[in-house]
Amino acid sequence: MISPRPSLIRELFQLAWPVLIAQLAVMSNGVIDTVMAGQLSPADLASVGIGASIYFTVFVTAMGVLIALTPNVAHLYGSGDRALIGEEVRQSAWLALFLGIGVILLMRYPEPFLSLSRLTPEVEMKVRAYLDALSWSVIPSLFFRVFYGFASGIGRPRPIMIFNLLGLTLKVPLNLVFMYGGLGLPALGGPGCAVSTAVIGTLSCLLAWCWCAYNPEYRPYRIFEGLSGPKPAKIISLLRLGLPIGVTFFVDVTAFTFMALFIARLGATTSAAHQIASNLAALVFMLPLSLGNAASVLAGQALGAGDRRRARRAGLAGIFACLGFGVLTCLLLRLGADTIAGLYSSNREVRATATLLIGYVAVYHIFDAVQTAAVSVLRGYKKTTVPMAIYVVALWGVGLAGGYLLGLSNTFGPPRGAPGFWLAALASLALAGGVVTAYFLRVSKPRVAA
Repeated sequence: MISPRPSLIRELFQLAWPVLIAQLAVMSNGVIDTVMAGQLSPADLASVGIGASIYFTVFVTAMGVLIALTPNVAHLYGSGDRALIGEEVRQSAWLALFLGIGVILLMRYPEPFLSLSRLTPEVEMKVRAYLDALSWSVIPSLFFRVFYGFASGIGRPRPIMIFNLLGLTLKVPLNLVFMYGGLGLPALGGPGCAVSTAVIGTLSCLLAWCWCAYNPEYRPYRIFEGLSGPKPAKIISLLRLGLPIGVTFFVDVTAFTFMALFIARLGATTSAAHQIASNLAALVFMLPLSLGNAASVLAGQALGAGDRRRARRAGLAGIFACLGFGVLTCLLLRLGADTIAGLYSSNREVRATATLLIGYVAVYHIFDAVQTAAVSVLRGYKKTTVPMAIYVVALWGVGLAGGYLLGLSNTFGPPRGAPGFWLAALASLALAGGVVTAYFLRVSKPRVAA
């Protein structure tokens, strides 16, 4: 096995830290929403958690398709064909528009999701209001993700960090206005945080593309030269690479979404505790996500330059780093579970249940970190179909189905409730992480000349 060199690890962290801060800023928005909604009522907290789960199911699937832009740009950057990057970006923008229309329709008509959760009328009304408000941000947010993919592929993630940090500074004041009422506006409660998210998403999109248009560092990529309409052949090429990524994201997110919807049957208190655990899991996930993204870009650029050995080293560096930080995060979560739960909610029952679930999240995170690194690097290799199949079997077959059997049925003894779902999720990621890592080692194995 080839060991990663220290210089490559430094490059990995140089690319990863701006992405980490950018992702933490986005996730901090979710933490702020959760904390502020938790101070209103369990119904508001539950509606924000369920609404966010539905939103991420449809939005992250579309975003996953657009991730195809990053390895394409990285390969072109590595090969020196930088003038061709502009057309890749333009066609991705058209694809983002088409995908955005579909996402908006699903958010405006969420009946298939709501029918699974058996919500009370109060919570359902708040969930619908949350989704309706957030639907206004879909297309600007997808256009921002196109900029994200382009900037990541050329190894310039710092502007993404700046725009996300700016959005974070606006989150609390906008939430105060829309959730609690102010400046002549009515108090919207939990759905008010979706309105503030829509405002921030639109502003970030406008700032990102203005930055791209007027910054001379981006001129060699010809983003705004020869503006063209949608080209079916190019969009189909993006879809061939991106659809398996989108399906993988869909499987991953729906495993969480349907977990939240099934757990909602156990009552607002358990649902609120699960929202805390899942929000925390998503927050700590940002570190392996940023490291995996950096490893993917380095591998893609190396492959574009024809250097397979460097590409493999980049992948191994990402996996080793994620494993090490995953173990450290696990220890911190186990030691501070009760304190962390108390930061989210002052309700005694919610806090006690959340503390129990955070113990599962701690171990879950180790496997989540490893699989994130491996699957991200495989995207740099433009290998997306096999990982998709692995995730379908592991996350749906073992995670979601196993969670239902352990959590809500008496197939394996008395129903374990929310802990049963988290136990099955842990097992599913252990399986996915092991198989995906083995596939990466096989794909990246240096070729021996005959």
